[in-house]
Amino acid sequence: MEHRIKYLVGAVCLLVSLLPAQAWAQVRVGVGRDTPALTETNDLLNYANPKEYEIAGLSVTGTRYLDPNSLVSLGGLKVGDKIRIPGEAIGSSVRKLMESGLLDNVELFATNATDNKVTLMFKVLERPRLYRVSFMGIKKGEQDNLKDKVKLNLGKIVTNTIIKNTQMATRKYFVDKGYLNTKVKITTIPDSTRNNATMRVLVDKGQKVKIAKINFEGIEEVEESAVRMKMKGTKEQRFGRVFTPSKFVPKKYEEDKQKLIEYYNKLGYRDATIESDSVINNGGNSNTISINLKLNEGRQYYYRKIDFSGNYLYTSDQLRSVLGITKGDIYNPEDLDKRLNGNPGQDLSSQYMDLGYLYYNAQPIERAIEGDSIDLEIRIFEGKQATINKVILNGNTKTSDHVVMRTIRTLPGQKFSKTNLIRTQRELSTLGYFDPEKIGINPVPQNDGTVDIEYTVEEKPSDQIELSGGWGGYVGFVGTLGLTFNNFSARNIPNLKAWRPLPAGDGQRVQVRFQANGSQYQVYSLSFTEPWLGGRKPNALSVSASHTVYKTFYDPSNPYSIYQSLKGRKPTGSYTNTAVTIGLGRQLKVPDDYFSLSNSISFQRYDLNNLDLFYIGYKDGISNNITFNTTLSRNSIDNPQFPRAGSSFTLSGSFTPPYSAWRTTTATEAPKDKYKFVEYHKWMFDASWFQTVFGKLVLNTRAHLGFLGSYNSRTSIGPFERFVLGGSGLAGQGQFALAQDIIGLRGYDDRSVYTADYDRAVDSQARSQGGVVYNKFVAELRYPVSLNPSATIFVLTFLEAGNNWGSYKQYNPFDLKRSAGFGARIFMPAFGLIGIDYGYGFDKIPGVKDKASGQFHFTIGQQIR
Repeated sequence: MEHRIKYLVGAVCLLVSLLPAQAWAQVRVGVGRDTPALTETNDLLNYANPKEYEIAGLSVTGTRYLDPNSLVSLGGLKVGDKIRIPGEAIGSSVRKLMESGLLDNVELFATNATDNKVTLMFKVLERPRLYRVSFMGIKKGEQDNLKDKVKLNLGKIVTNTIIKNTQMATRKYFVDKGYLNTKVKITTIPDSTRNNATMRVLVDKGQKVKIAKINFEGIEEVEESAVRMKMKGTKEQRFGRVFTPSKFVPKKYEEDKQKLIEYYNKLGYRDATIESDSVINNGGNSNTISINLKLNEGRQYYYRKIDFSGNYLYTSDQLRSVLGITKGDIYNPEDLDKRLNGNPGQDLSSQYMDLGYLYYNAQPIERAIEGDSIDLEIRIFEGKQATINKVILNGNTKTSDHVVMRTIRTLPGQKFSKTNLIRTQRELSTLGYFDPEKIGINPVPQNDGTVDIEYTVEEKPSDQIELSGGWGGYVGFVGTLGLTFNNFSARNIPNLKAWRPLPAGDGQRVQVRFQANGSQYQVYSLSFTEPWLGGRKPNALSVSASHTVYKTFYDPSNPYSIYQSLKGRKPTGSYTNTAVTIGLGRQLKVPDDYFSLSNSISFQRYDLNNLDLFYIGYKDGISNNITFNTTLSRNSIDNPQFPRAGSSFTLSGSFTPPYSAWRTTTATEAPKDKYKFVEYHKWMFDASWFQTVFGKLVLNTRAHLGFLGSYNSRTSIGPFERFVLGGSGLAGQGQFALAQDIIGLRGYDDRSVYTADYDRAVDSQARSQGGVVYNKFVAELRYPVSLNPSATIFVLTFLEAGNNWGSYKQYNPFDLKRSAGFGARIFMPAFGLIGIDYGYGFDKIPGVKDKASGQFHFTIGQQIR
């Protein structure tokens, strides 16, 4: 027994001298119970005379979850190796196992030893595995957010690294929110019976540290208020500051310092620096700090001379013209980079890359700096023209390849074009089938001077279901069920295997809609659109049909009859409208290919039976409306769900045959004869611009105008296709929107905005007939909350003005009814765009007792006007 103790103590002393300090208390070496007594000449622990042994066997004991064979391999020893005992190989093997982080303790035993062979056994104790993480000292919402940030995987081995990383991540989370004095303490509670451990994270976040004062030194050339504006995430504490709180966040502070220097650089101060900055704890119980920033603005620089070198395709004068920088302009490196590489179609790189010079490069060099003037040399490397070899498409799991390929503007055999790449990205986005934020373009140069272009897309749901209800005036509650299939495939209708639930992938559009409140009011509609008729050119064919039925149950002798039950009652009047439209549109090349022209012919048949629909005494009869419509439009909007740039313009004209040219009418002519064939010409203009103000904030400005007229002075403007203005723009359910154009004006009641002739009072009937000319102007600031394709959400604030006139003699484009407000929009692929707005109207409407006041408006769908 004494011999065994001596051997064990000697082995421990040897290995302790070979192991790093952190392993001292974790390793024991013993000799197995069956090892014979060793003599002086054959002693395993004879340090003066180490002996070489061959490993006859290796084993591991004590494992519960780890693979013993893997641990043997990790130790670095294997059967057949020859080692010296005592020697470095033993200590190195134990160190490797401990450094793996998988084990809490390692013991090495020699279970059998002969003259030249030894059998070794590792006895190990596994580290516990993470079973539960509990955060203490903070709110439940903060706990949930921390779990997402820290991302601890249950079942993972608990190591010192994991504990330290968790501690750092937890503290960083609160420091980034302004809690600079956050303290985090982590304890692990082991459960030896199951080899598990619970990690308990105790957080003392303290109070937020606010910025009491920001002191600037060295500001002479720039307004201090402008400098403070650039530090968007670092603001002084001030009463009433809500949207930009004054908490101190180190990360944002560093970002703001960088933005401050960039701002000076944009103004021409290329040498501007922050010489020193300090953050001072104000002490006491104030939990505030002060920041001192010392700036060195340097001098402002200007362009003096710009030369080009290496340019052979274009002359220097041509390149200067494209660059747009002249002598005396403020030196702005950021603007210079945009002019060289930043604006597709307008920058210097587009001049070369649109001709196939994929390898073009321009390097600006400050050749001379004298006083406040800088001479610039732009070194051009034109390279060779690259031809497109292959176009590779990935990610379209639903949409057919030919639908995407016909949209792509970079085709094999063409010269490489940067503008066509950017344009293709926009066209793929506007299809509506793919996530606009995840459309990838990757030009891959080849050794033979060609280039392969790889497009990556990610499908998103594009079909929509409309299930809604609303109040429809006298008809009461109106329910709507609509189905829109935006990526339909007519050719796969016979192929039952392609139905998921309907055949899809060819880019056609089918819409079915049903609206009703029972037997009193019903609308059925069906439309089909083929965007590439024939498959070779973007010639869009559209066909639509609708049928409307409306019945009245009003008893003139009982004013309250419209609110009574309809059960068992017979209608007192009815109205039906049947409409069919066929249209053909095509993309234009001139003035540019953002333009399109579409033409359509439509037929509507109005059938009135004892119902004065237009409040003009026209109660019985049939009216036929045959219309030719032509629309010229230009659309360069970059994203249909949340546009950030681009514009949309539409000018349309609708014309019926000029029946009055060959027929005469009399003042006594019955309305059913007078309006047997509807006659008018109608003009509509809609314009919308999108511009990023800064960051994600987008400004949208819109203008809408409409004019309805007759062909000659002998014929008055009829009651059909007039304008009604006010409210959300959804008014008209049950109010025969097919016979009128419904335009919204937030902040006012539905259909309420109307200015009539001064020589007659404005009553509800005149207002319901609608106007013949309207104007509307809108300015909206939009900010995205989420750009996730499954739910695109943005908030907005708006200014709006418009009016609607009953005659041209009263038309005054400056007599507008103004409103302002705010709202939100959510776009879900399955339901389309849904919005809610709060608007406040500032102006009194003639004929309305009180001016409009604040009210909410609900909208469905992408409203044009």
